[in-house]
Amino acid sequence: MEKQRVYFVIDAKSFYASCECAERGLDPMTTNLVVADPDRTESTICLAVSPSLKALGVRNRCRLHEVPKDIPFIIAKPRMKLYIQYAANIYSLYLKYISKDDIHVYSIDEDIIDVTDYLKIYNMRAKEFAKKLMKEIDNTFHIPTTCGIGTNMYLAKIALGITAKHSPDRIGWLTEDKFIKTLWNHKPLSDFWQISKGIEKRLEKHGIYDMEGIAKADEDILYKEFGVNAELLIDHAYGREPTTIADIKNYKGQSKSVTLGQILPSPYVYSDSIIILREMIEAMCFELKRRNQVTDLIHIYVRYDGYQDGAHFSVRLNDITNLSKYIIPPVLEHYAKKVKHGEMFRQFNISMNALDESYESYDMFIGEEEIEDEKKIQQSMEALMEKYGKNIIMKAYDYSSKATQRERNKMVGGHNG
Repeated sequence: MEKQRVYFVIDAKSFYASCECAERGLDPMTTNLVVADPDRTESTICLAVSPSLKALGVRNRCRLHEVPKDIPFIIAKPRMKLYIQYAANIYSLYLKYISKDDIHVYSIDEDIIDVTDYLKIYNMRAKEFAKKLMKEIDNTFHIPTTCGIGTNMYLAKIALGITAKHSPDRIGWLTEDKFIKTLWNHKPLSDFWQISKGIEKRLEKHGIYDMEGIAKADEDILYKEFGVNAELLIDHAYGREPTTIADIKNYKGQSKSVTLGQILPSPYVYSDSIIILREMIEAMCFELKRRNQVTDLIHIYVRYDGYQDGAHFSVRLNDITNLSKYIIPPVLEHYAKKVKHGEMFRQFNISMNALDESYESYDMFIGEEEIEDEKKIQQSMEALMEKYGKNIIMKAYDYSSKATQRERNKMVGGHNG
């Protein structure tokens, strides 16, 4: 019989805000601080809110103007490279005690750890070991953490998200039996991992409002509503989750597309929007080249200012390539026909179908010498950017007042680096 496993999910509380407090020698549990770019408008989203502000009712991911004016607080400009370094340091701390094979980095501020075999090694109970790791993170990096403990990864995640927040030591613990006894009637369902507001509403149509309702529902109804995803809902309703960290490590995903999106800093007229389109296509072509991939199909979504919707169209290329010289002209031709020139443009989302480089092919009227020359130019540009940074080589339109790529190249994850 397989031994019962024990998982930790350790989350850094209000991570970006805690990093900024740590850098200032301040206690994130008592310091009012938001991470937001003050150079943008008052409507800019706060990337993180310190625990003390949350305790005062300020919600996470609020807009800057939504923080009550009568509450004194610090505004910290985002520094993504700093947060990545803190996350790497915390991961290194785990490696002092645990093999990397038993750690899954779930996000920048959250790690899932299989501690099953380590409890015996260190002669510790699960909660004792969790406290040790949490205390060391706090003492070393001054980052407060919360921990969920479970007999599978799902239960550990639920213990973190629902149970730990009500515990004085910021640790929650769930087994399948405890999950059924304590959380079967918990509401709302969207508090549970992988149940969105949309799924919650679809369940409500069938009179299902809690986990007990899912567990006792007619399975035919669930499969009709959710297809194969009903199996996941049913398993989770009983606190079951067969996936292990080893399964995650062994999974080999294959990217089928390259995507890029941005919301423009202000409404753009048609002629200026073309600059953005060119920049995004160039950036995506370099990404395809980095992956040794080419594309034959591009999907473009444009949202007009003041509207929830806009133009959505696809461009099938004559060439299968990653060279922008052969991609930008047909894209611009379709763009001119599909969008409303009189509108103001506010958002772009572009997706390129990604194929292995072996599928590369060109129109018979394009000479091989021309293609090779273009590839040599691209390779030279890539080498220079690798050595000196992405902004070492720019097109003339990148210096337009409406261009955004130079600033975006300085960002990490869409935020100030």
